Amino acid sequence: MKDYAFLFPGQGSQVVGMGKDLYENTDLGKKIFETANETLGYSFSKICFEGPEEELKLTHNTQPALLTVSYILFKLLGKKPAIAAGHSLGEYSAILSAGSLTFEDAVMLVHKRGKFMQEAVPVGEGAMAAVIGAHVDTVKQAVEQVDGIVNLANWNSSSQIVISGEKAAVERAVEMISAPKSVFLPVSAPFHSPLMRPAEEKLTLELDRTEFRELEFPVVNNIEAREMRQGNEAREALKKQVTRPVLWHTTMLTFLKEYQIKKFVEIGSGKVLSGLIKRTAREIDIDIEVATIQTLADLKKSIGV
Repeated sequence: MKDYAFLFPGQGSQVVGMGKDLYENTDLGKKIFETANETLGYSFSKICFEGPEEELKLTHNTQPALLTVSYILFKLLGKKPAIAAGHSLGEYSAILSAGSLTFEDAVMLVHKRGKFMQEAVPVGEGAMAAVIGAHVDTVKQAVEQVDGIVNLANWNSSSQIVISGEKAAVERAVEMISAPKSVFLPVSAPFHSPLMRPAEEKLTLELDRTEFRELEFPVVNNIEAREMRQGNEAREALKKQVTRPVLWHTTMLTFLKEYQIKKFVEIGSGKVLSGLIKRTAREIDIDIEVATIQTLADLKKSIGV
């Protein structure tokens, strides 16, 4: 698939039941889920398949769940893209799929990442909000003027930006931005903000202990929207990603304009990234093809892509 880009989803795309068809109907899916259970030391697969939803939403469960399902689907697809990217947590899925990490290392890293991020800020002290329809310059100006810690966390598209930080500061920024629509996100911590510094420090120690090999295909990172091919580049990007913004809109423009990619496959739970790339392509008048692979049935339809 030399002219395709693969996209790997991040937190928020999880759903109870995810991966169950892969476990029950493929030997590879069963093996990888059982490896995750053994590596994490608890019945992780049961949470994916049966919930409850509140348990799956816990960050230390959500992150390995999304990574595991994306990786199984990627392996079953059996094809490599020209290039890939993953949104936040999805960057681990992309780097794993590119052969830089072992599955055992990757699933343990994201489990710890989720735990460290949850522990970094007491519940209720932080917040994240999506502002929809406001220009990025307006958002940047507001977060710079507000007292307290608040910053741009995810630049998802030209019209969808997420801000993150101290709850009161996020609330004031939302008022100042006065976007056509704003939504406070149901998350347990202010991800991709300076408040995540304790998580970054702990995760850095774990990443430094982990072997990263050369990537088998390039991955565009979140923090600079820049192509990575070396293991040490991937490690450093994952360290910095915890507290820095996800430049997803820039990444999509890089794929469309610089690499002139016109075929995309979102691999994993949900269709969020498919929607974002379609919207970005429409805005710059580029025709693209997008496939979404969430289940074994989707996979069977897409094998000929």
